[in-house]
Amino acid sequence: MSSKGYQYLSLAGIDIAQQSETELRSLVSSILDRRIHGISFSPYIAGQAPGTEISAAQIETRLDIIADKVSWIRSFSCTEGNELIPQIAKSRGLKTLVGAWLDDDLNNNEKEIANLIKVAKDGYVDIVAVGNEVLLREDLSESQLIDYLERVKAALPELEVGYVDAYYEFEVHPKIAQACDVILANCYPFWEGCALDYSILYMKDMYRRAIKAGGGKKVIITETGWPNQGPSELAAEPSLVNAMKYFVGTYQWADEEEIEVFYFSSFDEAWKVDKEGGVGAHWGLWDHLGNPKFE
Repeated sequence: MSSKGYQYLSLAGIDIAQQSETELRSLVSSILDRRIHGISFSPYIAGQAPGTEISAAQIETRLDIIADKVSWIRSFSCTEGNELIPQIAKSRGLKTLVGAWLDDDLNNNEKEIANLIKVAKDGYVDIVAVGNEVLLREDLSESQLIDYLERVKAALPELEVGYVDAYYEFEVHPKIAQACDVILANCYPFWEGCALDYSILYMKDMYRRAIKAGGGKKVIITETGWPNQGPSELAAEPSLVNAMKYFVGTYQWADEEEIEVFYFSSFDEAWKVDKEGGVGAHWGLWDHLGNPKFE
């Protein structure tokens, strides 16, 4: 048990490159059986996407598939039924990193912020995320985002409040890093075209750059992962074996340095193909039906 309260599986000394597919499957299962720190949770099933109203029953069904494999759940929105995720997660003994989805729809942003504050005041939130990749998408200005952060911090002074974006956005926007209690960094060697053999080393550099950008504040990796199907991104090649190697390598590093990582993602999500291309639907540790992909 680490000082942060979750278990590690000792992976020291394992040469991931030399593991067979069968051995990799066994390692993935062993890591999940001991629980990973956290996972990005999607409640959607086939035919659904953001904009779909999600029922409590559906959230319960999806959470029950993964609840004994993780310690924390990360949710992305507090509208369309997503505001029910934190309470249901808490009922299963999980901790929660809860987000408000912000974009250029300012009226909906107000709903997201109001619901986030309510869910937190009801006691269902452990860490607060005000927005996800808003700056990367250029949906809001830096000053608009800081206003949202300051409003939420004032309403929830007892909780750590941060903002989620690609690690380098905190370098570009030091005022955002300053406004955050905790730096919530997405780190994707895949999307930067890094070959699998160098991907963990690259992620370590991303993490350390986020620490520097935050002036030494705590950094949590809120997303990282590797797709098992789809077209390559420069030297980054999706495959079942590469996805397993990246997963094991991530937790080998987390084991060594006690890094808090929310893996991306819980389930495959077909709706992401429109924005992310052929790899968009293949980031889950479980398939869209809820079957484990690597056992």
